[in-house]
Amino acid sequence: MVPRYARPEMTAIWEPESKFRIWFEIEAHATDSLAELGVVPKSAAKAIWEKGAFEVDRIDTIEAEVKHDVIAFLTNVAEHVGEEARFMHQGMTSSDVLDTCLSVQLVRATDILLEKMDALLAALKARAEEHKYTATIGRSHGIHAEPTTFGLKLAQAYAEFARGRERLVEARREIATCAVSGAVGTFANIDPRVEAHVAKKMGLEIEPVSTQVIPRDRHAAYFAALAVIASSIERLATEVRHLQRTEVLEAEEYFSPGQKGSSAMPHKRNPVLTENLTGLARMVRSYALPAMENVALWHERDISHSSVERYIGPDATITLDFALHRLTGVVEKLVVYPERMQKNLDRMGGLVHSQRVLLALTQAGISREDAYRIVQRNAMKVWESDGALSLLELLKNDNDVSAKMSEAELEDKFNLDYHFKHVDTIFDRVFKS
Repeated sequence: MVPRYARPEMTAIWEPESKFRIWFEIEAHATDSLAELGVVPKSAAKAIWEKGAFEVDRIDTIEAEVKHDVIAFLTNVAEHVGEEARFMHQGMTSSDVLDTCLSVQLVRATDILLEKMDALLAALKARAEEHKYTATIGRSHGIHAEPTTFGLKLAQAYAEFARGRERLVEARREIATCAVSGAVGTFANIDPRVEAHVAKKMGLEIEPVSTQVIPRDRHAAYFAALAVIASSIERLATEVRHLQRTEVLEAEEYFSPGQKGSSAMPHKRNPVLTENLTGLARMVRSYALPAMENVALWHERDISHSSVERYIGPDATITLDFALHRLTGVVEKLVVYPERMQKNLDRMGGLVHSQRVLLALTQAGISREDAYRIVQRNAMKVWESDGALSLLELLKNDNDVSAKMSEAELEDKFNLDYHFKHVDTIFDRVFKS
């Protein structure tokens, strides 16, 4: 975890104090259930809740000697509880505590991520509505294609992140499982009712069959869901970076008073936030692969996954939380230049209307191959003039075109509003579904 890219609410979930508090609750709830089943004295369960405490530094000191974190934790708690602490951890194994704790942490982290997703979606919707009919050029392969609206660009991003949110909800459901099944997961030394009790208290579902560890396909799916959201972040960030290029400059990140863009060049206004988001997205995606490699464990159970998850659990959720928050700010404050969008639309002499002319000529009786050839030969003249020539004027003077279309019919094919007649339909699909 890099403090520069971390927010306190998410970071707190992964602090040692929070982790050990969850461990304590798992152990205490399990002892409650064991007491109700008559396996341990009720006085022991009561004592654990009343006297149970721990100190992170003391746990670290004990672990340095015993080389086992769960034993170190239990030893420290026992120092506070006293004699009745011997009834803690009855029939349990370390993974019961570790895996259930990780599930709780990931669920809590996901709830924060869902809040961040909601904030981003709200920002995208507001800006999409604002620029619903702001005309801009649609590009394919980076080259001018046909007109679209800036609102449609943002609506597409909204729909993508809405899908990401659905995946995150499913990932939360799949990761929210509890295992308190003992060594090799057979419940030989602990009643399944204990697991059900702990699961209910910790806001989880029972793991149908654990092997001592919760199956890691769940975690692989979880981190894959985070990786896809990170990819969506990068997609939108990359578009903003393209739009801020000097030659394009249709939109740019907000540049605050007093902000500096370059240590060497005072004129620079660089897309530093979206460049940062591009890098953060790469990091979140990188955590998906080790999560998938964690699925295969020796004879269904080992701890090769453990060291991996100590990294990727905190880092993936903390980084994605920061990235979503930052992207929301970029969208909310994004400076949009409709006049520049219009200027770019117009700079290639009407080439963006070539398909309408092509289709009109086919409707007028010319074969598609001949219509394409007629429009392309005029379009290439405009292209080679860098937009100095007008496609409309060239077509008006082309005998093959004038033989089939009047000037008025031809001019109608250069009407920009034609391209936006279904914007409402798309918006309804995106925002009303």
